[in-house]
Amino acid sequence: MIDLRPIAAVLGVLLAILGTTMMIPALVDLVAGQPDFVVYVAASAVTMFVGFSLWLAGRSSEVERLDLRQAFLLTAASWVVLSAFASIPFMWSQTQLPFADAYFEAMSGLTTTGATVISNLDTRPPGILIWRAFLHWYGGIGIIVFAIAFLPMLQIGGMQLFRAESSDKSEKLLPRAAQMAKSILGTYLVLSLACAIVYAMCGMSIFDAVAHAMATISTGGFSTHDASIGYFHSAAIDYAAVVFMIAGSLPFVLYVRVLAGDFSRLVANTEVRLFLALVLLFTLISFIEQVRGNIAQGETALRYALFNVVSIMSTTGFVTVDFTHWGTPTDTLYFILLFLGACTGSTAGGLKTFRLAIVGSALVQHLKRIVYPNGVFPVRYGGAPIGDDVVASVLSFIFLYLGTFAVLALVINALGFDMVTAFSASVTAVANVGPGLGPVIGPATNFVALPDSVIWILSFGMLMGRLELFTVLVLFLPRFWMR
Repeated sequence: MIDLRPIAAVLGVLLAILGTTMMIPALVDLVAGQPDFVVYVAASAVTMFVGFSLWLAGRSSEVERLDLRQAFLLTAASWVVLSAFASIPFMWSQTQLPFADAYFEAMSGLTTTGATVISNLDTRPPGILIWRAFLHWYGGIGIIVFAIAFLPMLQIGGMQLFRAESSDKSEKLLPRAAQMAKSILGTYLVLSLACAIVYAMCGMSIFDAVAHAMATISTGGFSTHDASIGYFHSAAIDYAAVVFMIAGSLPFVLYVRVLAGDFSRLVANTEVRLFLALVLLFTLISFIEQVRGNIAQGETALRYALFNVVSIMSTTGFVTVDFTHWGTPTDTLYFILLFLGACTGSTAGGLKTFRLAIVGSALVQHLKRIVYPNGVFPVRYGGAPIGDDVVASVLSFIFLYLGTFAVLALVINALGFDMVTAFSASVTAVANVGPGLGPVIGPATNFVALPDSVIWILSFGMLMGRLELFTVLVLFLPRFWMR
């Protein structure tokens, strides 16, 4: 049997932290004179009580190392359990969401997806708005730690390729892993503060600036207004959002290296260069489509194209305009972008750019072998050859990624929704993007019209996508639970 004590102890600590942070929206509502501050205090008390109870039940006098099965179970349990307790304010506050919708909102926040079932954001109490933004921020730093600490060890989807980037044993980036975590958290804080300051300088109120900064750096996308970033009608805010969405899409380990004086790593990184190249390519295509369709011209068309491409590829999901009215070519382009994602070790979701690079290299290798059957052509990434195990892991992940998307989409379609809604809802959940396509869940609407059955399916899809699929699916194997 799996020893659950260290898992319970870690979950207890995470819940205690989450419960403590519930005092943030409590203070915001108290200052604003809103009665909901009592709700957050009560939710905080419940969450902290359960957290301390789990910690007391699982703590040990010995420092234990998690084995592989414990790591898988802890990773999945963290997002499932934290989402359950994070949903309490959504149920008890003035939003009064049923449990399915509240859990969906919390899961969307912690996985930095940004899909929402809450309407009339402009009239909501400030506490619930800052709580949604903070869930993004809290989940974002958790995702970074998960990506650089757990995934290389679990060897999922080619992530073993990044063991050298995240392990203090291989390159001695910092003396201890704890110092690396501290450096990454410091970088995360600095970027969040800088983003909030820039937003305020561009015209946002302090409250909006802080809330949108947390949603931007975490590439989450929850806004304080129904119209999202489009509410402000500001080109300066649009460009500021683009800069910081890209910042949240880059590997945070590279920021630590830059702070240590190694500036070359950020510009020399293969994944970063490919991500930025794809952003430029798809921005150009979107710009041309707008000009050809007489949708927008000049700087406006360029800004709309750049903002939407970065928002989708970074899996942030902010919106300035409803691009679903731009015609079929644009819908097709943005549907493709929903799959891609950004860089490993960032807060973004999706396939990740490094997998696209490896698949492209593997395809080139296969074509060369067809022409030269006796030639030796290794698959390369960043100029260095990579093992067949990494290639197989990446191809397996992509196959499962597309399969998961297709299954969820077909189930949603079978429940009575059109193909555009079903397919875009599925991919936007699995890729942790946020808005979908079509009139039901498009960028001008939200997910409130969906029934509980679809809401639970999408909540599961968000969990699967954020935890790289295998981390969740392996728990359903009987052999996983055997000695």
